[in-house]
Amino acid sequence: MKAALIHVLLYFYPSTWRRRYGAEFEDLLHSQKMDHRILFDVIRSAISENLCPTVGAEMNSMNLNRYSVGWLIKQPAAFLPLLMSVTALSVVLVTLAFFGIHRQADEGTLAHLWQLLMAGQAPILAFFIFRWWRQAPRQTMAVIALQAAAFLLSLAPVFFLHL
Repeated sequence: MKAALIHVLLYFYPSTWRRRYGAEFEDLLHSQKMDHRILFDVIRSAISENLCPTVGAEMNSMNLNRYSVGWLIKQPAAFLPLLMSVTALSVVLVTLAFFGIHRQADEGTLAHLWQLLMAGQAPILAFFIFRWWRQAPRQTMAVIALQAAAFLLSLAPVFFLHL
């Protein structure tokens, strides 16, 4: 691999990871032939390392950090609102596929299902904030940002298409 590309790829990893594994990883990449699969794997690994950082050399293990964003998103109160937003977006897309963007006389079952999915996120999100805010505020804010993005993504077609 080219040295400039390797330095760019290493830049995507967290600084603590680069201090611990950077030299070894750079040597490994220099010994590899440039391939789209290797490039994809390095980028995927960098994203994973930023979301779920591995514990450093002081513990000699590759266990996940307990309060990383990746660990926190696996908690039910964190991923349920995301799942509900994705399901609500799916309901909107199915409605658009079957009925188009024409306003119907009666809202119908799918509209009520969408409303329940969107409104049902509020108590779960409140519980999530109550449970994790004091223990991991930065990670909680990152998860809330993901949840807000998913919420707005499922709200956007309804708002812009006036459904």
